[in-house]
Amino acid sequence: MAQPSSSAPGRPFVGAPMVGWYDPGQLAQTGVEVAISTIFGRYADHRILEGLAREQAVHDYRKGDDDTPRGSIWIDYVGDLGDGWDATYAVARELAKPTLKVASASGGGAETARGRLLVLGGDQVYPTASRTAYATRLIRPYEVALRNTEPPHLDVYAIPGNHDWYDGLVAFTRLFCTSRWMGGWRTRQTCSYFALRLPHGWWMLGTDVQLASDIDEAQKRFFQDVARQMEPDDRIILCNAEPHWVFGSVYANDPDCNEHNLGYLEDRVLARKISVYVAGDLHHYRRHEEEAPVDPTAPVQKITCGGGGAFLHPTHAPDVDRLPERDGQGKVRRTFGLRASYPPPAESRRLAWRNLLFPYLNPWFGTVPAILYLLTAWTLVPAVDRKAFEGWAPADVFAATLDAVVKTPAAVFWIAAVLGGFLLFTDTHSRVYRIVGGLSHGLAHLTAIYAIGWAATWLTVEALGLAFGRPLQLGLAGAVILVAGYAASGFIMGLYLLISVNGFGRHANEAFSSLRVADWKSFLRLHIDDRGGLTIYPIGLRRVPRRWRASGEGPTLRVEAADARATAPELIEPPIAIPPRRAAAGR
Repeated sequence: MAQPSSSAPGRPFVGAPMVGWYDPGQLAQTGVEVAISTIFGRYADHRILEGLAREQAVHDYRKGDDDTPRGSIWIDYVGDLGDGWDATYAVARELAKPTLKVASASGGGAETARGRLLVLGGDQVYPTASRTAYATRLIRPYEVALRNTEPPHLDVYAIPGNHDWYDGLVAFTRLFCTSRWMGGWRTRQTCSYFALRLPHGWWMLGTDVQLASDIDEAQKRFFQDVARQMEPDDRIILCNAEPHWVFGSVYANDPDCNEHNLGYLEDRVLARKISVYVAGDLHHYRRHEEEAPVDPTAPVQKITCGGGGAFLHPTHAPDVDRLPERDGQGKVRRTFGLRASYPPPAESRRLAWRNLLFPYLNPWFGTVPAILYLLTAWTLVPAVDRKAFEGWAPADVFAATLDAVVKTPAAVFWIAAVLGGFLLFTDTHSRVYRIVGGLSHGLAHLTAIYAIGWAATWLTVEALGLAFGRPLQLGLAGAVILVAGYAASGFIMGLYLLISVNGFGRHANEAFSSLRVADWKSFLRLHIDDRGGLTIYPIGLRRVPRRWRASGEGPTLRVEAADARATAPELIEPPIAIPPRRAAAGR
């Protein structure tokens, strides 16, 4: 496939940037909305209202639009979409092509067809759901990629992730549950979960676990009714918003983990008919395969594919090379081994080193810590004995500072609050790591505050000859603390994240949201053939375009890549083939 040309016709085009997760305003807004949605989501579950107000139905794709039996079908799956334009649109334009030929690193390749169905696997928009966010970060890229289609039209189904739930699922329901269009795809579902009946005994089910990793009663009854419609040899492709097989292994002691709450649905309701698990939430591609399966020709697959547009998550942390699956009594009944990762773990580890550039990559982050550095220093300066600075001996200054801390209640309270804040920030799934990591991180900042405050005082008193404690000296020292605190706080944060993710496998989300890597995107293309076999094509975009050219306006707007460094779609690994079942082949 030809590389995009940097001389593409038209005018330069700039879309929505990626979310700045460490911008103070964004942090505050997201924190408030998450807190509100978490509190009220537990007591005002939108899914209960859906179950009462709307009749849920199974969408049957065993026949074509001409009412004749459908022998085969293509389905596209993409998760974690609407962040920045570059990545979201790069994936959308590949999904929109009628055919897509993808090369393989090992040679050869495959020719695939656009999905009759498009399944969105959760977190359709970032940072939080709203009508405006969906319009600018999701609908617009997909409209430009595929403005409209001729009959038979393409259908789109979506399951909500936690970011879709942050407005109580209002915007999600308005878009996906009221027969609207998303570019050339029409929405068909009537609630936040769905069941698709496919040819040759295959089913695709999409669940909604809300914010509390919970399957509500109406949803459980719906899937019980779906299960009663299944034949004994039918097989299921199960789409969840989160890869509970990963979280259940890493956070095995967390009572809210999806591994526990989805167990009843998967084991009791669906009677272990699931052949393929698919989920997003983690923004990379990883596939785990059942080890020592009962049927060696068709091991169960567990695929994480959240590469639709959001920032990249690491594949090297946490360690998930082998995942045990436990029954209700906690006994391991089968194990899944890691078969593929995209990007490779070595590349993921290398990318983590970019956290040393944290102040550059997150330029607004340092403003708030710099102010906190200044307030902390100013809390102590009036209480420090001036004589300690006469000889500028580090030991004397440190002793005087420590004495001032002990004797100043305000300083004690402030420093305790600073340390408490870092304890709350630290990875919550390990008490030991939270205490050790949080205290180490907090003490690193307090050490920087002391060192910067000492240096600022020396510079203004010793070097400039200003009187200690006078307004001019305090003002100039404060300016120095602000500037140095801006740089130091960002560097310490980046260093802490680098050590956490590369050294201990912790803070994977925080360490990579700071990087906002737009590359290494992925989506799945699934094909049920005429014999009933399922082939899964995992498709990756190693580098997405950074520059675009636009032509036309409004409904005729077209946007093409103008970046010669962008790479063509590729097969992440050889296609995963699940053969047909003899009993199902005739259906």
